[in-house]
Amino acid sequence: MQAVRPVDKLTYMNKLQVAYKEKIVPKLKEELGLTSVMAVPHVEKVVINAGVGKTLKDAKMLDNIIEDFKRITGQMPVKTVAKKSIAGFKIRENQVVGLVVTLRGQRMYDFLEKLVNVALPRVRDFKGLNPKSFDGRGNYSIGIREQIVFPETTREHIEHTFGLEVNIQTSAKDDDSARALLKSLGFPFAKK
Repeated sequence: MQAVRPVDKLTYMNKLQVAYKEKIVPKLKEELGLTSVMAVPHVEKVVINAGVGKTLKDAKMLDNIIEDFKRITGQMPVKTVAKKSIAGFKIRENQVVGLVVTLRGQRMYDFLEKLVNVALPRVRDFKGLNPKSFDGRGNYSIGIREQIVFPETTREHIEHTFGLEVNIQTSAKDDDSARALLKSLGFPFAKK
């Protein structure tokens, strides 16, 4: 009988990461006409933001949103604060106005796989991602109206809904290379 080796955290890779290394890199190298495997674009990091302006008066609401954010990303968010007071928006200096998480490595691939395979198909009336949401330097942004599309947020946990902005930063130098990378990772772009 063969002994089962325990899963080492350093060697664990999810399906998306394995597919990228084994199938996507050779395919993109050929498709983009690159000579080196190291020149193939890859996802460097994923930054997830949430504005929490509606929680300015309720600290308990902010705590609930932070808990949802932790469940979705698997990481504690960083609070962003206002740099100066703005009377028209009822914001004071050093008041929490947003949350941000930066994912790299294993957590990044776990989040991307969950985003593509679970969350985006659960978005109501989803017709595909906007192919024009690239910034000109190979980075892509997605806006999600409610956190309900993620499986970690069950109906029992949800007291307040909030939107997320997901920014995917790649090593691609132009939008066409980044689009080819994200398409090969399974991102469902809408037809032009």
